[in-house]
Amino acid sequence: MSSGTDTTTGYPPELDAEAQADEPEAVGGRKSPLRRCIASGKVQDKAGMVRFVVGPGLQVVPDVDETLPGRGLWLTADVGLVEKALAKGLFAKAARQGVKPVPDLLALTCRLIRRRALGLVGLARKGGGAIAGFEKVQAALRSGFIGRAGSGGQKSVGLWLEASDGSDDGRTKLHALAQALGVPLVDSFDRAELGATLGRDEAVHVVLAAGPLAKQIRREVARLSALGGTAA
Repeated sequence: MSSGTDTTTGYPPELDAEAQADEPEAVGGRKSPLRRCIASGKVQDKAGMVRFVVGPGLQVVPDVDETLPGRGLWLTADVGLVEKALAKGLFAKAARQGVKPVPDLLALTCRLIRRRALGLVGLARKGGGAIAGFEKVQAALRSGFIGRAGSGGQKSVGLWLEASDGSDDGRTKLHALAQALGVPLVDSFDRAELGATLGRDEAVHVVLAAGPLAKQIRREVARLSALGGTAA
């Protein structure tokens, strides 16, 4: 076990597997966002981590929605650390029982995170916070808003999505506008995926309103990228 404390969290920067098993899932209290990675032993905000739980048959499964019952086994969203946990049997050590990860755990985790991110895009559409189509997106990026002024439903643009298989021409024309607004780009999904979640055959250019959903989507895309699952 390392000595001293992490000056950011106030907790020991690393713990061995036995000590981790005795530590509460939420480090620092029930409502704390801090979790300890079972591979690195370090405490960090759960926003950059993935929760796993022991399911039926003592199989370890990803819980990307963080809703499944049981004590969570947390891993930093990092390919190397996931591979380390699998290679060294760290899930079993952290759970203190003979658990086994489901086959292709990393690939399954990426698929579930990808599905969650697209589901959030769909929720944005249902709430009137998503528009698609080059001209509509261009107009939104020029004005900085989605919706009509004075309608009571106007919202600031918070996220720009481009299909990974879209043409460079359209993306180039929109890039300067998005950059001027400081709107981040997500290009992790292809036109068929974006279209399906927006209720159309395909979508290449999309913008979402600023707010919690846009923030959550950015989190999922960051986790997906860190796990090597960004490409469509």
